[in-house]
Amino acid sequence: MNVDFIHKDDQIVAFKDINPQAPTHLLIVPRKHIATLNDLTPKEDEIIGAMIRRASLIAKELGHNKKGYRTLLNCNNDGGQTVFHIHLHLLAGRPMNWPPG
Repeated sequence: MNVDFIHKDDQIVAFKDINPQAPTHLLIVPRKHIATLNDLTPKEDEIIGAMIRRASLIAKELGHNKKGYRTLLNCNNDGGQTVFHIHLHLLAGRPMNWPPG
């Protein structure tokens, strides 16, 4: 599989979701393996902060910051997690409904 990275640095990468649920659907993924949110420790605070800040910067770069966007982290099967390496979803380009699921 050839991945077209939107962003790469020493902590995180960002790329398009292969099964998009919105016109813009990107994944922001830490390079460090962390299976679920339940596995986070204070050592990962910087990585999680970097993921959220990067999502905000990408949303702004793509012009979604004014109308809005959604960020989402799933945890375990009932939470919708299907890949057991944490990743932040960035969804934009259409109105987001509530509740989401």
